[in-house]
Amino acid sequence: QVQLVESGGGLAQPGGSLRLSCAVSGIILSINDVHWHRQAPGKQREWIGVIGGSGMTKYEDSVKGRFTISRDNAKNMVYLQMNSLKPEDTAVYYCNTLLNTQMYWGQGTQVTVSS
Repeated sequence: QVQLVESGGGLAQPGGSLRLSCAVSGIILSINDVHWHRQAPGKQREWIGVIGGSGMTKYEDSVKGRFTISRDNAKNMVYLQMNSLKPEDTAVYYCNTLLNTQMYWGQGTQVTVSS
């Protein structure tokens, strides 16, 4: 019923940019919140931001000012624009939503920032 599929990951140089996409089904973006998390090898999964049903966004301090979450309701797509990338941004990035007390996760997309 609920499905989230991330795409757009890849290799970027420090200072570069990537745009990740999260294709969603089973939720209504104008009602449901969609979060972005990331997990680096050997580290705990980290919340990095959210876009609410209202369209409001919030970000973790380490990405604030560099990352922007947006959406296209008609296309059921959520985006994560990542600018000024740093090596420490290297991680698997996931989109996530909470519905009826159940958390749903995408499969993740790898982002590697390296020279």
